[in-house]
Amino acid sequence: MKIVVLGAGAWGTALAISAASQPGKPHRVGLWARDAQQVADMRGTRENRRYLPGVALPAALELLGGELSVPGDVGLIVVGTPMAALRGMLEQLADVPVPVAWLCKGFEAPRDGPGAPGLLGHEIRAEVAPDLITGVLSGPSFAQEVARGQPTALVAASEHASVREALVAAFHSPTLRVYANEDIVGVEVGGAVKNVLAIATGLCDGLNLGLNARAALITRGLAEMTRLGLALGARADTFMGLSGLGDLVLTATGDLSRNRKVGQLLAQGLSLQQAVDSLGHVAEGVYSARTVVQRAQLLGVDMPISAGVVALLDGRLEPTQAVAALMGRDPKDEVSSARGA
Repeated sequence: MKIVVLGAGAWGTALAISAASQPGKPHRVGLWARDAQQVADMRGTRENRRYLPGVALPAALELLGGELSVPGDVGLIVVGTPMAALRGMLEQLADVPVPVAWLCKGFEAPRDGPGAPGLLGHEIRAEVAPDLITGVLSGPSFAQEVARGQPTALVAASEHASVREALVAAFHSPTLRVYANEDIVGVEVGGAVKNVLAIATGLCDGLNLGLNARAALITRGLAEMTRLGLALGARADTFMGLSGLGDLVLTATGDLSRNRKVGQLLAQGLSLQQAVDSLGHVAEGVYSARTVVQRAQLLGVDMPISAGVVALLDGRLEPTQAVAALMGRDPKDEVSSARGA
């Protein structure tokens, strides 16, 4: 299969490496970057020194630059840009006849003024490219581990069987297992909300509150995630799978998690700008937290942990105040509160 990955960040590069390195008959893979200097550097060093330093690019991986164009023999297009760039990419791809999938996780920032909801990827696609057959590849994964061939499991989600099949064919390998799922709404909600919750667990860890507190935040965070997903039409069982519980646990506890790191740095007294600047990469939870909470409010869904994260990011609460606000909530029955009561 000919695969083109658009966007040479850490995650796009890692998946391009994985697809081009499959044993037996590796796919023909092209990795496209908008930045001409980055393309030149990768061609010269056979390494993505900006985002994945120390990981060699396979000889079979073709590096593409210049104006965006899709080869005529391509069988799958993968968009590896941040969420903020997804709309523009889908507009450019609106007429392509092959499956298109994106990797970004989060809600797009509201575009139509106060009160307008921020959108998930499949909702953006419905607005700008309704004829595209599309899906999302998501799940608990750090780019560095995938690029190095460490065992990983992902979810290929789409309402179209042809997209799910293309993603499985492209990326399933002895070290990367890809499961198919029709519930693109649930998979996208899980991928978006877990980033926000990881900031909360990073805050907890940064304040040395202990493993009991972290476990409580993860468990109650999963309930928040599920409530929002159900309100948007997702299936409940999706949140007990890889793109829900699995991705939440990884992002909320892993040392490679940028969103968790933001929470830790805020707990240490850094400003939000200092924390973001120190990462060198995008932490999607910082940019989508407000949109997550806004979308929940429009739907009447209670998400106190996410709301506490937004108050922290906006500077309305200090780290210790944010934790106190969450732990000081009135007692509720666990089952009814999980359902949103």
